[in-house]
Amino acid sequence: MTTLQLQINGRAVSAAGDATVLEAIRSAGLQVPTLCHLDGLTPVGACRLCLVVIEGHPKLEPACVTAVADGMVVHTHTPELDTYRRMAVELFFAEGNHVCAVCVANGACELQAVAVEVGMDHSRFPYQYPRRQVDASHPLFSLDHHRCILCTRCVRVCDEIEAVHVWDVGYRGSSCSIIAGLDQPWGEVAACTNCGKCVDVCPTGALFRKEDGSGEKQPHPERAHQLVEARTEHHWHNQ
Repeated sequence: MTTLQLQINGRAVSAAGDATVLEAIRSAGLQVPTLCHLDGLTPVGACRLCLVVIEGHPKLEPACVTAVADGMVVHTHTPELDTYRRMAVELFFAEGNHVCAVCVANGACELQAVAVEVGMDHSRFPYQYPRRQVDASHPLFSLDHHRCILCTRCVRVCDEIEAVHVWDVGYRGSSCSIIAGLDQPWGEVAACTNCGKCVDVCPTGALFRKEDGSGEKQPHPERAHQLVEARTEHHWHNQ
């Protein structure tokens, strides 16, 4: 494997030739906020929180979907990036209905954690208060569209790991939403295996177990990577 040399925040960093900028950042012990990214799932660059400055590039680049290059010079934190990240988080809160005090994920919510990380304590944008639905048709789980940030982790984990593709993205603009099956109530989609992987990887309280009350959701975002690693390295006893 080719090893490339780059600079991140003035520090010399070595990275594998097929690594992304995000992987190089993390291998150097540095961090940038992420929400849509999850190890084990195909990166999509949707949340834009991992944007970085790459010298010579005319625009900011999402670190999760940008490949490293030899001699690349990367900056992960600048006043411009801090402003963009805070604005992105403010928009997440303004376009949905995120009421942490009564949310099942309060205290274990990645959106909440990122808001603290970027110093967001209020949104400068007018709250939209969208009138969305709660799908409680599944016997074990529920989907509260008010809390969904369209990160598509549920879509990818269901497709790439569980291989049943219950979830997809439907509609456009402000009506864009996660849909089950052919835009059916979740409980009517026969393909669902009730595995709960979508609930485990959801970064907010949008997908949750019905027995979870306020602040009781315990997500397991690490499971996607664990399952991929187990399959790749043949950890199963029957293989």
